[in-house]
Amino acid sequence: MSPTTAPPAPDVPTRRSWRQALRVYLEPASLRMLALGFSAGLPLLLVLGTLSFWLREAGVDRTTIGYLSWVGLAYAFKWVWSPLVDRMPLPLATRWLGRRRSWLLAAQALIMGGLIGMAWSDPRVELAPLVWCALAVAIGSATQDIALDAFRIESADADRQAALAATYQTGYRLAMIWAGAGVLWLAARAELSGVAGYQPLAWRTAYLVMAASMLLGVLTVLLSPEPAPRPLPPSRGVAQWLRGALVEPFADFVRRYRWQALLVLALIAVYRIADVVMGIMANPFYVDMGFTKDEVAAVTKVYGVVMTLAGAFVGGAMAMRWGVMRVLMLGAVLSAASNLLFAWLATRGHDVYGLIFVVSADNLAGGIASAAFIAYLSGLTNVQYSATQYALFSSMMLLLPKWLAGFSGAFVDAHGYATFFTGTALLGAPVLLLVALASRVKMAPSRRE
Repeated sequence: MSPTTAPPAPDVPTRRSWRQALRVYLEPASLRMLALGFSAGLPLLLVLGTLSFWLREAGVDRTTIGYLSWVGLAYAFKWVWSPLVDRMPLPLATRWLGRRRSWLLAAQALIMGGLIGMAWSDPRVELAPLVWCALAVAIGSATQDIALDAFRIESADADRQAALAATYQTGYRLAMIWAGAGVLWLAARAELSGVAGYQPLAWRTAYLVMAASMLLGVLTVLLSPEPAPRPLPPSRGVAQWLRGALVEPFADFVRRYRWQALLVLALIAVYRIADVVMGIMANPFYVDMGFTKDEVAAVTKVYGVVMTLAGAFVGGAMAMRWGVMRVLMLGAVLSAASNLLFAWLATRGHDVYGLIFVVSADNLAGGIASAAFIAYLSGLTNVQYSATQYALFSSMMLLLPKWLAGFSGAFVDAHGYATFFTGTALLGAPVLLLVALASRVKMAPSRRE
């Protein structure tokens, strides 16, 4: 059989009982991923989702908010410096902590500094300082993701990656409760009574608390064991080092998948497009529909995230029992369809019960899709180049969606929310075909010896 004509079932799961499949969540590696997932999930909303609520309340127009979402492109270009994170030691810190943990701590320090800077900025007075600090948080967060993805992949064998992805997602979503509901709740509590409208000191308080919350990630890194170091091939000279750090990780992927690499990369590039493009306008939508901070906190950032956790656990268990590709297809269908519910909600106005229903369905679908997609990306990665290759995959996942999302505010201003949400659902249609085609691609050996 030719290496490019593969059988239709690329991932043949080990048959386990449901009890055996779920027991993996109690293993030490899974529990560490729960805490480190929290550290990874905290910065994202603070520079994208929650920030858009803050900006809209401060009177920033939707078109500007859309363009400012391009701060998130830092996540899409993290592959540029991922070879450094993968291979370059940090002075003193790497000798003391190891390669993965030293980079994690450096990234967390940058995140905390950026959040403190954001806290002391006021977008109504001057927008530029807030944007630069948000960019620093995004770069630090992207760097943390690079090191953490490598840490996760190197912490367990291939058949446990779906479970690690699920616990990582759980911690990630718990952080999103705190970075979403927590920020809104803190800002609402910090507002001065009797003073109507926008209050910058309330947002300052909330963001300073978020900066302090990153200490949980710092403590977890300090208490976590460094994965067993894998020897890097010796390099003679700068040119050979650059080849090993920059060229070889990408060449390895192409060698293993040949022409099918294009199909796999196309799927990665568009799998989450419906969710990412829609998500930038979610918080401005809630503000414009008249939902209060407390309503948004209670429904979208607590109840909705709980549904995401349920989806992540169910998705991880289903992937271990039935295989990743089947769950990947299910997640693609549910994610695109849930955006249509937002189009329906746009016709309802201030309807809290409608918001509960829509957010529940959307987050359940997102949890299932995320757990399966992370497991899929992990299975594609060669552990010899885990940080660089995973950064490439996760960057491609965001590049096109984040670029399109920058125009979301202008689209809403021109056509309205209902048309926008319907359009984002249609963006998910090509994903179904790509999942079906990619399901015939045989997973190439990843040299996990």
